[in-house]
Amino acid sequence: MIYTLSEAAWRACTRRVAHRAGEGRSVTTDTGTHAERTLDVAGRKVRVLDGGSGPPLVMLHHSVGSHGWMPFHDQLAARFHVYAPDLPGYGQSERPEWARDPRDIAILVNCLIDRLGLGRVTLLGAGFGGFVAAELATMNPAGLERLILIGAAGLQPREGEILDQMLIDYPEYVQAGFRSDTAYHSALGEDPAAVFKELWDFSREMTARLTWRPYMFNRRLPHLLREVTTPTLVIWGERDVVIPPVCGRQYLEALPNARLEVVPEAGHLVEMEEPTTVVNLIAAFVGG
Repeated sequence: MIYTLSEAAWRACTRRVAHRAGEGRSVTTDTGTHAERTLDVAGRKVRVLDGGSGPPLVMLHHSVGSHGWMPFHDQLAARFHVYAPDLPGYGQSERPEWARDPRDIAILVNCLIDRLGLGRVTLLGAGFGGFVAAELATMNPAGLERLILIGAAGLQPREGEILDQMLIDYPEYVQAGFRSDTAYHSALGEDPAAVFKELWDFSREMTARLTWRPYMFNRRLPHLLREVTTPTLVIWGERDVVIPPVCGRQYLEALPNARLEVVPEAGHLVEMEEPTTVVNLIAAFVGG
């Protein structure tokens, strides 16, 4: 059996989040500033949203799954041609039943980038997507123009712990990604659990397959990162309680050509809380 999130649930989730996050601003829709396509990768379908113009940027989403085309994508698309796939096993991408490690997903993303014919890309990963991006960078640094990690998992924190989403209610986990309840409800609505439950449950099942032991880190990764000379920007929310900010400093230490930017007062989902700030940091990094 091939597993994907139901089409109706995925559509409802992406429409609701785009509407909530875009209140008072221009709102991107499925028929607006981006296109949607499905490609075959290793015998499974992978859904990709893309839009904008400029050099190619591939964005990999958090473990909560893809919420569709967000205001953050819209702002990035003013400077890049943005490609935002549903990672294999998440959203409307079919599940590779054999995958048991984030590195497996990194291999598939590397194949996807090749299938899209993008050449060298800027690779951006947030949260779990940052874990996948870091793994991919160790495998194919020559394929990356730049690497951007936003609150990335992948390293064992030397202080504190990564918040384990398997041990708490999933809405509680997502709420912990924001700096406040107000920011949480502003982005996702008054009762997000009712709208996103299927997306969250589907995503958590795949995350458990990939990251359970050890949870959300790879002890080999910091050693492999020392060979990645790709220019790298590490972005962290100052008040991240999901992945300790010390992990940002650890990425800075492991990567030979990296710099760290901390966004004041922001939580783990910093690109949802402060999209303009994050896009400006990225633009300055790329311009520099």
